[in-house]
Amino acid sequence: MAKTEFTIIETTLQRQDYYALNAMLNLYDAAGNIQFNKDHLAVKAYQQQHVIPNSRNFSSLNQKLQRLVEEGYYEEKVLTPYNQVFLSKLFKEAYCQKFEFQTFMGALKFYTSYALKSFDGKQYLENFEDRVCMVALTLARGDETFALAMMTEILAGRFQPATPTFLNCGKAQRGEYISCFLLRIEDNMESIGRAINAALQLSKRGGGVAFMLTNLREAGAPIKRIKNQSSGVIPVMKMLEDAFSYANQLGSRQGAGAVYLHAHHPDILDYLDTKRENADEKIRIKTLSLGVVIPDITFQLARDNQPMHLFSPYDIERIYGQPFSQLAIDDQYHEMVENRYINKTTINARAFFQKLAEIQFESGYPYIMFENTVNLTNPISGRINMSNLCSEILQVNSATEYHEDLSYRQVGRDISCNLGSLNIAKTMDYGHVGHTVETAIRALTAVSDISNISAVPSIAEGNHYSHAIGLGQMNLHGYLAREHIHYGSPEAIEFTDLYFYTVTYHAIRASNQLAIERGRTFGGFSKSRYASGEYFKKYITQCWTPKNDSVCSLFLKSHIQLPTQKDWELLADSVKRYGLYNQNLQAVPPTGSISYINHSTSSIHPIVSRIEIRKEGKTGRIYYPAPYMTNTNLEYYQDAYEIGAEKIIDTYAVATQHVDQGLSLTLFFRDTATTRDINRAQIYAWKKGIKTLYYIRIRQLALEGTEVTGCVSCAL
Repeated sequence: MAKTEFTIIETTLQRQDYYALNAMLNLYDAAGNIQFNKDHLAVKAYQQQHVIPNSRNFSSLNQKLQRLVEEGYYEEKVLTPYNQVFLSKLFKEAYCQKFEFQTFMGALKFYTSYALKSFDGKQYLENFEDRVCMVALTLARGDETFALAMMTEILAGRFQPATPTFLNCGKAQRGEYISCFLLRIEDNMESIGRAINAALQLSKRGGGVAFMLTNLREAGAPIKRIKNQSSGVIPVMKMLEDAFSYANQLGSRQGAGAVYLHAHHPDILDYLDTKRENADEKIRIKTLSLGVVIPDITFQLARDNQPMHLFSPYDIERIYGQPFSQLAIDDQYHEMVENRYINKTTINARAFFQKLAEIQFESGYPYIMFENTVNLTNPISGRINMSNLCSEILQVNSATEYHEDLSYRQVGRDISCNLGSLNIAKTMDYGHVGHTVETAIRALTAVSDISNISAVPSIAEGNHYSHAIGLGQMNLHGYLAREHIHYGSPEAIEFTDLYFYTVTYHAIRASNQLAIERGRTFGGFSKSRYASGEYFKKYITQCWTPKNDSVCSLFLKSHIQLPTQKDWELLADSVKRYGLYNQNLQAVPPTGSISYINHSTSSIHPIVSRIEIRKEGKTGRIYYPAPYMTNTNLEYYQDAYEIGAEKIIDTYAVATQHVDQGLSLTLFFRDTATTRDINRAQIYAWKKGIKTLYYIRIRQLALEGTEVTGCVSCAL
């Protein structure tokens, strides 16, 4: 850097604070260009004016680690498997990578939410490289080669662990490393009581928690054969909401919960009404997220304008000997309609979907799980009956039974999942997809291996049984735009298809290798479609190659060889012989905070704005420019509202066919949208084989129709 240029930067940093510099992203310069350089200056100013003055200095790495262990900041057991020579090598190599935050938002998010701070909150005790090294040391558990590989992948930006893992690894005062939990509630007071306790226990450990309410008897159902005694699902929802509001992870992550209810549960309409803006405070649910499980029969009834029957869970369990959630409603629907021993109510199917859209228009909720699609594509024996807080986790569960004193008669299997995501752009640039995917799979598996949530035994049992993980993806739009490909175009959709196809191959191969090394598979492997070979048929019988020249060039440029049919045959044989260590391997979460620090577009969504505006705590508005965006490639950065729901659904549909769990799919609509538009998009997603829908977002443009000059965000 020339001396005069350096002097100009230094003067600028002294004259303007980092918030003011960052805010200039939202103003065009005199030539009509976005001022990206101002955000780069904001990063430098933030480091010089805030981070460095508020960071504790240590004379050496050895002194730093020793002091942080002695003072109760780091877990000693994380460091003891390694000698001092290796620790010095790891940290030195990390610093040699010369990591720099690409945006002010990324730097602010890291130091605000992830970096280790002194107990009084006044000093930073680590920077990004330190945090990465502590994650690598924690998950490698003494394996020096693996620790180095993990550190390299994270610092290079190819792999980013999810927030609970990245935040907590190595810290003495911490929550768990697991992202999310899913639990059943059975139709008895013991299960409800245990659920409230689980909400408290899991929230204080930092994970998002979802509960299935489908098995609970409806309002007015009998209790001990006395009619009109049950209060239904809403009082349980209120208790769960209070539990989540009370518990948080040392103030760093608030408790967050979701509930799922089947569309044919008699309380479904009252359940939806809890999210109305004008709902009575006695029933209004403010912070709990809602999800609805919808089978194919519901769409068919609406299509044919037929009445929609809602069935009593109390009667279903009494007559069929199993809870509502374990029945395939499509198969049993007409039989249950005719069964006079099952109490049922009737609503209009089209009115149900209309109400669903109305509530989504008002609140963004509920999430939707397409029950038949999820179970038809599930490679694991058993039934999936719910999802999680972000609607991407789809796993089988089993019920827990209790004695009257709430002790366990039989511990069932509930669900936990460990998440982390690849940066598609960085993974493609590197080219060694197999190495990156395997490192990520091993890192996520390590989270499963070292986690034991004994406070909720059904979670511990499920984790021990399944070793389930969820490898996600992010920065699809950023990568496509950088390569001058429009999101949702035929080229973009074909690339997405082949990218996920390739990742899937390497993920299964990595899990198969773990099974070979450990001589162990996940529980129930022998009953899976992996063991029978059925899962691999589509890959062995179909040739997956690029048809578009531009897509072909992307893989050629990166020297990435797509797996061949022969590769899949060999992998299928190895899986059949040795098995898989992980029951589930992939799930694509929404990736919020980790996308900012990784400088990625979120998940595989399109951007919501070229310059995204976020309100971060008490700091006010922060501006985040879309990754790889310049003043010359703006045409490739259409936002999600402009792109429209169908292209987003098309993109997710091709990825979904390769992902064994789900993908968090938010639908975006302009403020001219109607409930009919939302219903059309839901039907289109269902027909395209989408498994779940996350939020519905309606764009509200307060300034639409007015003349706007000079403001980037308003002019989009």
